[in-house]
Formats: sequence, structure tokens, C-alpha cells
Amino acid sequence: MLPDQPRPAGSPEPADDSAVELPPTGYRMLLPAEWAQVPLRHGTEDAVRRILDEAYARIPADAPQDRIGPYKREMERRFRASVAEAQKGNGLDLYLPVKPMGDFNLGASILVSESLLPRRAGAQEPPAEPSEVAVQLLARDGVEDADLSSGDIDGALAVRREHVAEAAPAKGAELGSRRVEYILSVPGDPNRWFVAAFSTVGGGDPRDELAEALVEWFDAVMANFRWSRA
Repeated sequence: MLPDQPRPAGSPEPADDSAVELPPTGYRMLLPAEWAQVPLRHGTEDAVRRILDEAYARIPADAPQDRIGPYKREMERRFRASVAEAQKGNGLDLYLPVKPMGDFNLGASILVSESLLPRRAGAQEPPAEPSEVAVQLLARDGVEDADLSSGDIDGALAVRREHVAEAAPAKGAELGSRRVEYILSVPGDPNRWFVAAFSTVGGGDPRDELAEALVEWFDAVMANFRWSRA
């Protein structure tokens, strides 16, 4: 949990321990410097342009000039396609490894989004258990044979799902991918859920050692996830 915030001098004591908790205003995830954030609702174009310019600056000065133009265009096309795909739905932020890590580029991404439950006025039935709601939300895409587990992250219920999505060339997915999703109940707002979805192709096989290592790394990232309350 985040530390309690000090109350202003002279403010009244809370009436009891059942005081309503205000929903968080944001979140914090600790990622290496090689990863860049692309906000998907505001400031997207500025972030895309900055990341592309930094990538272009890393092209060797002695690279053949007749190949630089096509390389830049293909890089920009793929990058913008990834961002456009992430913007579908309720995407908040896309994180990508934009700088080489060691001797290779990681084929991985983290998409942060939110899922909202419909608010039904006058509903009389008791609310479902949060864990049941989380599983229902994850089941919307029809994924089968996934590994499910649950726990607590910074005071919020968290349900984790892991599965392998096989290659689907007809949909533009030339390689299979290893996917891990965390869905967290937003404190103070039972109708709102936070989703962090990690995807990697590993070293070309979503079941290889690199994919395993990256899944462990993402689990560590989420273990250190924190809500922010500005």
C-alpha cells in the first residue's frame, strides 16, 4: 500500500474506519530506460515523433544512403500500425522497448487499458464477487486453456492470466506470442478495472527461454506496481 497522506492542519478526524476511499488518479510502473511510453489518448503524435527521431539518430552514419529512406519508412509504418492497433478499445498507454537491450531488440510490448462495467440503475441483485467479475472480463475474448491465478497488488484484487496465442498470418501475426494479463480492481470504484497486458514473441518461439525470462520480468514489474493519488 502507498503511505497515508497527511491531513491538513485543523481538518476533522474521520468519523470511522469505513470512510469511503477515493479512487486513484493514476498508476506507476517501473520500466528500464530502454522502454518508451506512448500515451494513447493525449499527446500520441508528439510521443511517436520523438521516438522515431531518436531511432533515426541511431542509424549508423556510414549506412548506404539508398537503403536509409526505405528503412525509415518501413520502421515508421510498423510503429504507427502498432500504435493504431493499441488505440482500439479503451487503451491508456503503450510501452515498447525502443532501444536495443544488449545485442538484440526485444519483440515485446505492454498495453495498459481500462475496462468499465455497465452501470445499471436500480439493479437489485447483489454485486458479484470481484474475482468472478475479473474472470468474466478476461473471458470476453474467448481465450481457452489459460493459466489463471489471483492475488493482491497494492491493496487491489489482481487476477493474472497467461496463455500462448498461436501465429495467425491472416491477421498479420506471423509469429506466435506469449501473453500475460493482469486485471486489477480499481480501489474505490467497483465498476472500473485496470488492465496491463504483456506480449512477447521471445526469440521467435513464445515458449523459449527468452520468453520465460521476459514473463518473469513482467511479473516483477507488476509486483512493484503502485497506484498514484495526486
